[in-house]
Amino acid sequence: MSALVTIQVNGQAVAVPSGQGLIMGLEQLGYDLRLVALEFNGEILHRQHWLRTRLQEGDVLEVVTIVGGGGPP
Repeated sequence: MSALVTIQVNGQAVAVPSGQGLIMGLEQLGYDLRLVALEFNGEILHRQHWLRTRLQEGDVLEVVTIVGGGGPP
């Protein structure tokens, strides 16, 4: 079993398995990956890097969820 590490997600401490993949971590936190933009440790992390990114102690994620809407049709 993997040791747990603490990361920050939108200012909240979250425990995740050390080395867990970013994509799996976001999905387990309930995010729809099609609808989020991500800042990882202070920098925008482009989707092409999500698959190979692993979560480690002290990582800081800011997740922005895209919400549809607008004025009348």
